[in-house]
Amino acid sequence: MRSAICTLFEGHYHYGVAALTNSIYHHGFRGEVFVGYRGTLTSWASAAKDNPSIKWPGTRTLDVADGLQLHFLPLETHFHFTTYKPYFMLSLLEGIAKDVDGLMYFDPDIVIKCRWSFFEEWITCGVGMVHEIVNHDMPTNHPIRIMWNTIIEQAGKKITRNLDSYINAGFCGVSKQHIEFIETWRDIIDVAINYHGFDPGTFINYDRTSIFCGDQDGLNIAAMCSLSPISEVGPQEMDFLPGGFIMSHANSALLKKPWKKSYLLLALNGIIPSLQDKAFWSHISKPIKLYNPVKSRTKKMSLAFASLVGRVYKRA
Repeated sequence: MRSAICTLFEGHYHYGVAALTNSIYHHGFRGEVFVGYRGTLTSWASAAKDNPSIKWPGTRTLDVADGLQLHFLPLETHFHFTTYKPYFMLSLLEGIAKDVDGLMYFDPDIVIKCRWSFFEEWITCGVGMVHEIVNHDMPTNHPIRIMWNTIIEQAGKKITRNLDSYINAGFCGVSKQHIEFIETWRDIIDVAINYHGFDPGTFINYDRTSIFCGDQDGLNIAAMCSLSPISEVGPQEMDFLPGGFIMSHANSALLKKPWKKSYLLLALNGIIPSLQDKAFWSHISKPIKLYNPVKSRTKKMSLAFASLVGRVYKRA
């Protein structure tokens, strides 16, 4: 299978893009990564060169390592990137990535933990997706699910499966033959914009009592009415719970991202490093070097010390 990866970032999330890239290379991915971005590229991407062979205006390509390329694709959209995911994936699958057999989207605060070939095997089972930890239990008779029937009808779709769990939109893996799923995801967001006042330029529009409160609703509604098969795994597979083996997703809205944290300060306040923190800092060195050796050692030492403090607190 010839697969590709895509992600979206702006601002300081370039740290996450680098760690994601290091993790996929470490676990065997060789190929092209399509990185949509707003703003300017950071120093670690300064060696990227103009690439007119990629038919996307302004593309710059970085040869990261043998067999691995990052294509930086400038974007002009008023959409918040959390909402833009299906539009970006479709623009790739219908354009510069039309020859791939599978496309995996990862948020830029994810690193992977298992062999890359597993992802390619996974999407042969259906569209790959991971359960959320917040609102994870969302049975078929949940009032919001029932309200979603209106959006499904307005999109000209019908319910094709009953689901009991809410899905996280930080990852979506799809084979080319299941592109219909991404089209459905896009169509659902279009309906939310056109009929329900959803503002695609904001992260979360409303509270959970609203019929459509954010980008993840679009993915979850698509999972209910798509004709394509889906393949779900539990929240442990993003390290939201212990025991996962696939990926680690630092998506907590309550805490800073791993590259923004002061671990010693957090530890002194009783907050120990998370699984996601440890996963990020294990992928900061190669093939992309995010920090100089001194800062890298200092951060890893503070992480180790904070973990020790956390164990002592637990014993007390």
